[in-house]
Amino acid sequence: MRTPAKRSAAKPRRPAARRVPSQRPYHHGDLRRVLIDAALQLVGEGGAEAVSVREAARRAGVSPGAPFRHFPSRDALMQAVAEEAQRRFRAEIEAAFAAAPGDPLGRFRNLGLAYLRWAMRNPTHFEIISSRRFFDHDKAAGISSDNAELIELTERTLAEAFAAGQLRSADLKRVQVAGRALVYGFARMNIDGHFPRWGVAGSEAEQTAEAILDLFIEGIAKRS
Repeated sequence: MRTPAKRSAAKPRRPAARRVPSQRPYHHGDLRRVLIDAALQLVGEGGAEAVSVREAARRAGVSPGAPFRHFPSRDALMQAVAEEAQRRFRAEIEAAFAAAPGDPLGRFRNLGLAYLRWAMRNPTHFEIISSRRFFDHDKAAGISSDNAELIELTERTLAEAFAAGQLRSADLKRVQVAGRALVYGFARMNIDGHFPRWGVAGSEAEQTAEAILDLFIEGIAKRS
């Protein structure tokens, strides 16, 4: 008799392995924040020209198309970067104002010093919020509002200094514009690399800024 062929035992099928979604370095609701932080890092490393939506996505660990739900263009991303830089700048100003001495002229000095320090420690971020080359300022309501409130704070502080008999001139608008020109001009000299030609070493920049600001304060102060 022929021996019947043995049937091969059917191997039990293994359940299909479930695909575990790769972990993302963010929570879905935080993607906008992560992208802004990534763009701020790019600005700090290479200036505004280094920012692209694609590179911000790569830094955030998401697909190139993911950011466009939040930022449909590079301009939209740059505006968000500017708004965040402005928020940090304003926080620095307000902290300095709160820590200033009680007299109005001392508070005005602290405003100028905080402006200079932040601008020199964050030159690429300062350039973004102070230049009109990187985004549409007219459409950035948050930045315009912040600027208006900081200007109003400066005006009020100078008015208090004049009322307290601390200022030589009653033309507060010119004093304000002169002060703005001083701190902005010094910050731009730093960004544009002018200090070496004027004999100011990088390590001396903040000390020089404070000394120049004190010269300005001495010039506008009423002598007793």
